[in-house]
Amino acid sequence: MSEDDSGAEIALITGASRGIGAATAVALAKTGVHVVLTGRDTKALEEIEQTVFEAGGSATIAPVDLTEPDGIARLATAVAQRWGKLDILIINAGVLPQLTSVADIDQRAFNQTLTTNVLATQALIANFDRLLRKSSNPRVIGLTSNVGRNPRAYWGAYAASKAAFEVLLDCYAQETENISKLRVAIVNPGATRTAMRARAYPGEDPASVKPPEVVAERLVSLLNEQFTSGHRETVNHP
Repeated sequence: MSEDDSGAEIALITGASRGIGAATAVALAKTGVHVVLTGRDTKALEEIEQTVFEAGGSATIAPVDLTEPDGIARLATAVAQRWGKLDILIINAGVLPQLTSVADIDQRAFNQTLTTNVLATQALIANFDRLLRKSSNPRVIGLTSNVGRNPRAYWGAYAASKAAFEVLLDCYAQETENISKLRVAIVNPGATRTAMRARAYPGEDPASVKPPEVVAERLVSLLNEQFTSGHRETVNHP
């Protein structure tokens, strides 16, 4: 844990132990932002924290299970006590259930998906809203999927969760745009080389899709732009 972060912007990244979340944490830290890394895998978070340090950045790990009723509230309390604000919230963590027909969706797996992708998103907004409003330049970015707006056969459970995820963020953007400095963006990373992608497309050549670092680079650039709240975009391969 680095204490040399006074005056730096504070960014909280969910799902920061691997993939797009980890790459974004490293990229943001290189710009001087202090990154708070959240996820369930403590060892993986420690490895990303070390990568951040080796890149000259600063980070704090905060292992938390977003499905725990009080986990997000405890995290918000810890951030409030240490920094008193939050400048950037990147909602990246997500669950991809087994791809199956709507008629065959497993209810337990569907509940877990909705809890992680939807209920946790609302809980993050509810608990961090006041800390975001204390920032002079608060930004929220939610990572979505193309199936949230373009449903696809056998993707019903995941697509439904991402559709709800987007609606929550769209409504939040509209509710805050005229009464605060907060800006909200929804970003579809597109086909990216992640573990989730590999599970969904087991026969795909990983080298045929872009690495997470491409998405991370775009997210860092977006955070430095004066985008309009409610902004949407898809990250295409350069």
